[in-house]
Amino acid sequence: QDNSFEQFIINYCNEKLQQIFIELTLKEEQEEYIREGIEWTHIEYFNNAIICDLIENNQTGILAMLDEECLRPGTVTDDTFLEKLNQVCATHQHFESRMSKCSRFLNDTSLPHSCFRIQHYAGKVMYQVEGFVDKNNDLLYRDLSQAMWKANHSLIKALFPEGNPAKINLKRPPTAGSQFKASVATLMKNLQTKNPNYIRCIKPNDKKAAHIFNEALVCHQIRYLGLLENVRVRRAGYAFRQAYEPCLERYKMLCKQTWPHWRGPARAGVEVLFNELEIPEEEFSFGRSKIFIRNPRTLFKLEDQRKQRLEDLATLIEKIYRGWKCRTHFLLMKRSQIVIASWYRRYA
Repeated sequence: QDNSFEQFIINYCNEKLQQIFIELTLKEEQEEYIREGIEWTHIEYFNNAIICDLIENNQTGILAMLDEECLRPGTVTDDTFLEKLNQVCATHQHFESRMSKCSRFLNDTSLPHSCFRIQHYAGKVMYQVEGFVDKNNDLLYRDLSQAMWKANHSLIKALFPEGNPAKINLKRPPTAGSQFKASVATLMKNLQTKNPNYIRCIKPNDKKAAHIFNEALVCHQIRYLGLLENVRVRRAGYAFRQAYEPCLERYKMLCKQTWPHWRGPARAGVEVLFNELEIPEEEFSFGRSKIFIRNPRTLFKLEDQRKQRLEDLATLIEKIYRGWKCRTHFLLMKRSQIVIASWYRRYA
């Protein structure tokens, strides 16, 4: 019920993960259709980049304001931090505060004076500012680190490497918020270089009981996980896409004109293949470098035909091999019979 600095940075990480989910699914999906020259009606979806910017912007972000308060000389309290947020973020559409100059929230009794509220992608979350400054400072006195580094116990010494006199840094240690922000940036950079797969888990009820489905809870999760937009894009788009070369290589045995070798361009080979198989034109589209198949059933049908064709080819190979083996054995027996007969006639 009471969200503080810890929950704030956890929700910030969730926002960044949701952002990369949008980047790698919804946005990239639609951009690929445009890039491949596929006719496409753009589907609107909520991009939470504006919320991430509210938190992490280097000049006007909440973390930047918090660090600025922690480094500012003079009396610094959680209330002065909230006042600064009210000055900088008051006009932001995803920021709410009772103390801000925005008249929308002056009479909002559900929002205490010592709190601020953020409209996250998953819904509104209210944060208590009490403890934000102290938790963000996360200061460890330098002489304490040096004392712990001098301990005889190897584990304790290893836990305080900053106490090593050879590595003394007179600069102020980084705040907890800036460290977490840097860690999240590293995580995002790592994920961008990968091809991540997502598994979205829906909690059916709050009782952790079987066979109970809370419709309101399930619908709420589906909305804030962005699944509705994802389903709309997937249903309007194409379920499967593949470059022409591997597609032709995989299914060329289904067409006499492309099997066993196709001498022309791969795209032309795929066109001949799909025309031969009489696949409806509305089920596929030709991009600049890929073939797009709309319905999974079409792909399943291709796979079934390929499986059957492979079985037929295996039977054909087996038949030819058995014929060759029997003929070889027959010719050997025939030659042997001729030799035996000739020797028999000579001595008869």
